[in-house]
Amino acid sequence: MTESISKTVHAKRIGPTLAPDCSRVLIRPFYPTSDDIAQRIILRVMALSDDQVSRLLLGVLGEFEDRHEQVERLLFHRFTQLRHYLGDAPEPSPQRQLLIGAYFTHEYSFESAALFNPSIVPHPDQTKLPAGALRFILSLRATGEGHISSITFREGAVSAQHRITLKQPVPFVTEPERVPNALYEKPLFARKLQEAKLQNDFSRRVLAQLQESFTLDDLRCVLAAVERRHTGPSDTADDGSARGILLLAESNYEVLFAPVSQVSQRVLFPSAPSQSNGIEDARFVQFQNDNGSFTYYATYTAYDGKITLPQLLETQDFFDFKFITLNGPAVQNKGMALFPRKINGRYAMLSRQDDENILLMYSDNIHFWQEPKLLLLPAQPWEFVKIGTCGSPIETEGGWLVLTHGVGPMRKYCLGAFLLDIKDPSRVLGRLREPLLSPNETEREGYVPNVVYTCGALLHGRELIIPYAMSDYATSFATVSLDEILGAME
Repeated sequence: MTESISKTVHAKRIGPTLAPDCSRVLIRPFYPTSDDIAQRIILRVMALSDDQVSRLLLGVLGEFEDRHEQVERLLFHRFTQLRHYLGDAPEPSPQRQLLIGAYFTHEYSFESAALFNPSIVPHPDQTKLPAGALRFILSLRATGEGHISSITFREGAVSAQHRITLKQPVPFVTEPERVPNALYEKPLFARKLQEAKLQNDFSRRVLAQLQESFTLDDLRCVLAAVERRHTGPSDTADDGSARGILLLAESNYEVLFAPVSQVSQRVLFPSAPSQSNGIEDARFVQFQNDNGSFTYYATYTAYDGKITLPQLLETQDFFDFKFITLNGPAVQNKGMALFPRKINGRYAMLSRQDDENILLMYSDNIHFWQEPKLLLLPAQPWEFVKIGTCGSPIETEGGWLVLTHGVGPMRKYCLGAFLLDIKDPSRVLGRLREPLLSPNETEREGYVPNVVYTCGALLHGRELIIPYAMSDYATSFATVSLDEILGAME
């Protein structure tokens, strides 16, 4: 008997490479370790003479104005957050307000440690391009001091010949503003409370006082009113319910970047309690709605320093972003990847709840996920430890093409792929026996050695464009022929 010869295909590295740049800095709030210290700092600034305030402020602005846009506006906004420490004291002069703001502000180099785990989607704007070219938006996980991760973006294009060009990032970076009057829909919020096991007498009393659409301020007012009307002894369960309701609301929010900002300026930095230590591994997908329009979704991992939770981002234009909690018993672990359209009228998602295998699940509502079913187990030695998805499935004439990562000996990460039936993704049509991409000698060293990883690829014509991270440090690009990868499936 002759042994069958397996087909192999390897992605071709084409570059360019994106390395972390510590000169790209955000201006962020600085928090002293206690209120007492904060009050003492403010008292010291208040005791300065007007001449001292002028000289100190002049020095601050001279040193930092060319590193950020609208420094004075940011410092004044920071002062407004501290105004309560002054109590009934007279309003300080504008210069003193700015100086107080400066003492409670610092720079944060958000990508000083790593710039990795990219995903890639078509840009909403495809105008003014050469024939056969495609403009894209690249999202990246940026990691800075304290291993805090955020999402940053780059803009680029792939030519008809599959060459990658990246637009030079602008020097100033910015965070978005919270949308102050973003609306919550009561039926959806009530279902999220139920899935989070927060539906009880207290929450029902709160919901009964809310309109069908309400804001976060509305919710805070109702919570305070319900608690005031409680005349009995303090109820620990009610206190816990109030905190849980508020935490859920604060974790579902909307942010908006300035309309004049460019793609590479925009940084989504953690701002909700559930993501306080990181927004990790966003997997963007251009999702086709039932009416033919497109919405960009991204599954990501929220990390609060102890617990990781898969969550969802939604945007139409990469200016306005909605952060959405995912709910249900299937919302756990990492690696969720949304299909780019509904399958048989339902949302579909790949996942890895057991930290070992790839699972498939469906839902009638993108917010709620219930019953994952086993789809694929590790099969080859390079993936014996575990396998997971590397971004959303890509629709081809041969089936749903899914990139994977496999973990093998010495915790080495390689990229692979498998193929699912278009109409019934629970049917596995084939998979690669050998890795599509493995870390070479120039990619082995980094924050986490011996890793190649991606959060999403892009099909351009008959070529698969794969942005990939090298050892959790930097990012580069590779390509592979779609025909070759489909032909190598077993």
